[in-house]
Amino acid sequence: MQIKRLRLTGFKSFVDPADLRIEPGLTGIVGPNGCGKSNLLEALRWAMGENSAKSMRGAGMEDVIFAGTATRPARDFAEVSILADQVGGDDEFEVVRRIERGAGSAYRINGRDVRAKDVGLAFADAATGAHSPALVSQGRIGSIISAKPAERRAMLEEAAGIAGLHVRRKDAEQKLRATEANLTRLDEVIGDQEARAAALKRQARALPGRRSLRRAGSDWP
Repeated sequence: MQIKRLRLTGFKSFVDPADLRIEPGLTGIVGPNGCGKSNLLEALRWAMGENSAKSMRGAGMEDVIFAGTATRPARDFAEVSILADQVGGDDEFEVVRRIERGAGSAYRINGRDVRAKDVGLAFADAATGAHSPALVSQGRIGSIISAKPAERRAMLEEAAGIAGLHVRRKDAEQKLRATEANLTRLDEVIGDQEARAAALKRQARALPGRRSLRRAGSDWP
């Protein structure tokens, strides 16, 4: 996947719409401290599905929305879009994440509403994502060095592009367990219905004899 453009609106320090175009080759972003360079990387990870407010350097996810200054009012929403080339093709692929105060986040892929899980899988299939080792944020190197074996394995799997396969396998296993539970419940229901049917058959066989006894009793002088 080749990312071509990052668009931000109301995200942290980017109160006004801003486009970052990433041309083929090496793209560098320079500027003084506090100008928003780290916010660009965080916007990229956020649009890819990052759900940890702590990793966004905030107390809550709504902290990514521009909070206002002495001269600019706070915004009610933040939106980030990523435009990239499709995996294995020339079609463009656009992911948009939008958050509104009190309403939570919403995702779209190519204009279609999707789940956060769908966005994560789309990037995982392209061997990238919000936790990709290629996205090196502040303090990331230290966390990689001190990572546990399981965490390093997850990094390698994501870099190899097989993280999405694990997610799909987990989903398939969950669906299989749910199907097995439904089949077990169905067997119980069938057994219960068969027992009721057997009881009704016995009652139906006994019904003519009861009617004969009733007629005989009514004919008794």
